[in-house]
Amino acid sequence: MTFKRASIAAAVVTLVFGGSAMAQEKTLRLLTWADYAPAAVVAQFEKETGYKVELTLSNNEEMISKLRATGGAGFDLAQPSQDRIAGPQKEFGIYKPLDLSKLKSELFIPSMLDATKGNTTVDGKVYGLPHIWGTDGLVVNTKLAQMADYTDLCKADYKGKVAYRLKRPTLLAFAFAAGKNPFALYNDAKAYGALMDEVGKTMIACKPNVKFYWDNKDQLLNGMRAGEIVGAMMWDTGGWKLNGEKAEIQFIAPKAGAMGWIDTFAIPAKGKNDAAAYAWINFNMRPEIAAKVAGSAGNFTASKGADQMMDAKLKAQFAASFPEAALKNIKWYPAVPAGIEEIEGRVLDRIKAAN
Repeated sequence: MTFKRASIAAAVVTLVFGGSAMAQEKTLRLLTWADYAPAAVVAQFEKETGYKVELTLSNNEEMISKLRATGGAGFDLAQPSQDRIAGPQKEFGIYKPLDLSKLKSELFIPSMLDATKGNTTVDGKVYGLPHIWGTDGLVVNTKLAQMADYTDLCKADYKGKVAYRLKRPTLLAFAFAAGKNPFALYNDAKAYGALMDEVGKTMIACKPNVKFYWDNKDQLLNGMRAGEIVGAMMWDTGGWKLNGEKAEIQFIAPKAGAMGWIDTFAIPAKGKNDAAAYAWINFNMRPEIAAKVAGSAGNFTASKGADQMMDAKLKAQFAASFPEAALKNIKWYPAVPAGIEEIEGRVLDRIKAAN
């Protein structure tokens, strides 16, 4: 009787834990940005592959924090920006090298694939692949203001009428607008700190112009719609959304250059379902799927040929904002070395505390 009960108990344990393992093998735990996994795309992937997708929406800071806290566990695929991979990987080891043989590399725009691989290589191993890209620049109500560069946000005429984030992209943008190249100083902490101190002084002097430092996109969009904000440093899709509502609100690539970012695919160090991760990557880079995701995100994609399938209005807005010279002048974020964000954090704290 005892043996029989033990056998039954063992069978139950095997069934429970074996079933759990099987469920895990058919689940993709995805850590991504809002709008990068629209419901229709997820449903099609699940139908085609048999995998179940579990979504967790996040941003760069939260992704790093979550993966650092678990040593790279809890998720099978993450989507950090390309400049947020090499530094955290060197410091915390939160990602695993990509097996490029499992990718359909012909689906990627070659130049973007090569650039992202270069920016996410650590010790000769690649940790990131390009997915969605876009820019931050100026969004201006042209009936109420005239602006051509980031520092125009600080003109006396616009007191209490501008907005931007109190984040590192704004520091970098103001540095470029001052004629400096902050990226060229990434490996010289002393020089970079001095430049950030200069930028901090400029932004402290600019505080009377700032209606609010935005974190909530709806707050910013509503401020622009109401005319309370006449100019802002904002992402391109927000500008194009507003332009669709009011023709006088336009996204402008500043003279200093729009700040360009690429969100990637990266596999966490302790992810348990690499097969599902690679299946999702290859599925998402198919032009017809990539066009749907790009339409949901409102940005462009690293998928080769997807641009031919994208919304005609979005393509027209992009062309108006980015003539050839502006497109060539995009300042793409390179990998962030360890220690750089600490320097920036101290400057941002000073700006926030300044009267």
